[in-house]
Amino acid sequence: MPGVPALLLLAILAADAPQEGGDLPLALREITKVYAVVERMAADPVDPEKAIYGGAIPGMLRRLDPHSVFFDPQQFEQLKELERSTRKGFGTIVSVLPGRVIVLQALPGTPSARAGIAPGDEIVAINDISLDRLDTDQLVALLGETRQRPAKLEVRRPGSPGLLTLTLTPEELQSPSVERAFLLRPGVGYIRLASFDAETGKQLRDAIERLGGATLKALVLDLRNNPGGILSSALETASLFLPPGARLLTARGRAVGPREEKVPDNATPYTFPLAVLINGRSASAAEIVAGALQDHGRAVIVGEPSFGKGLVETVYPLSDNTGLALTTAYYYTPKGRSIQRPLPGTALAATAGERTGGIQPDEIVYPEPLTAFRAIVEAGGAFTSFATDYLRRHRVGEDFQVTPELLDEFQGYLAQRNIQPSVAEWSREREWIATRLKTEILNQALGVEKGDQVELARDPVVRAALRSLGVD
Repeated sequence: MPGVPALLLLAILAADAPQEGGDLPLALREITKVYAVVERMAADPVDPEKAIYGGAIPGMLRRLDPHSVFFDPQQFEQLKELERSTRKGFGTIVSVLPGRVIVLQALPGTPSARAGIAPGDEIVAINDISLDRLDTDQLVALLGETRQRPAKLEVRRPGSPGLLTLTLTPEELQSPSVERAFLLRPGVGYIRLASFDAETGKQLRDAIERLGGATLKALVLDLRNNPGGILSSALETASLFLPPGARLLTARGRAVGPREEKVPDNATPYTFPLAVLINGRSASAAEIVAGALQDHGRAVIVGEPSFGKGLVETVYPLSDNTGLALTTAYYYTPKGRSIQRPLPGTALAATAGERTGGIQPDEIVYPEPLTAFRAIVEAGGAFTSFATDYLRRHRVGEDFQVTPELLDEFQGYLAQRNIQPSVAEWSREREWIATRLKTEILNQALGVEKGDQVELARDPVVRAALRSLGVD
């Protein structure tokens, strides 16, 4: 009988449920009765796997929180495959625009570099899929899928007739947590952490030492858009700046005992002034680091409130190759603040009045607003395309500057694209235009790190951090 496995599962749940209060077993028995009636009397046949795996169990978990998830056999196998997979790619840094993918840099020694891909090249098709009709989200998804298997690329090179056809095979690539590390001012370091992986602590210490180590006057640690990662790496990172024995976090849950993490007794922390940058995409491990440094008064936190994800998730394998990811505890900062934000409509909404969740910056600073003019210019990829054309005709070194003549040339370039701002608008946006031009030209000429340095010099969040450190 098709409904037996599902009914059997519900019956087992009812029999094994705790008897405290008596309500839960009764409720489960009612579910089995409802399912029996539905299976027997519904107008259309009932698929038990869809009814239980896709309905009853997910419905129960949805009331807990969005991160507690049931995996049917296919989904659980995909999860295990994902855990076994390695990070692969072609080693290309690209600018993704609606319908366009333009190469900014091909990293040395990677499949892209060996294939001869160069800055300014435009990828117009991948595996015979034309990119000109895809929006940005579709392009990002396609690029992600492409990294897992050999791909045929159609590439348009400026100044060359026709298209180049290249076949690239993805390779396992080193993707360091330390994405950028350089000096913003003499003696003032800047380090951007993209994630928290197994080697993050070591990579961060190595980067600090390259910039000057303990002799640094100050450091700006950028955790914006960092989604988190391995807890131990977050603890190791915070321990680089806090004294031995300092509390880093506490984890508490109903069925698991309280757990406290502290800085190791043999730690040798840096003592220079520190600013940490966060935004709404800083989550989990990034929030643990920011919260620990803030609670101990070790760093000034600058930017926007963080995401608010402070859950301990445990994956339990179940029978029939199914699995359950369940929230078993919550993370708290050294002073007892819950990192997890309230989630209306779930079990986490009950404590909404007791906590705000996330990390609230000491100084709230937002990025520059995207004006209508900026949106139009960026959407069309004008800066990237102009930079490609400019570099065909000019050689650029580290001393490159945007001149009034270059701005006039770019204004004419925009006019050819039917983008004609008023005199007042051009004057108002002139400094921003000069910064974006310099950034894109250096991206393609000298690498994206050089372009980032230009961009960060104008970044209002970075500038606020420097002021807070007294080094602006």
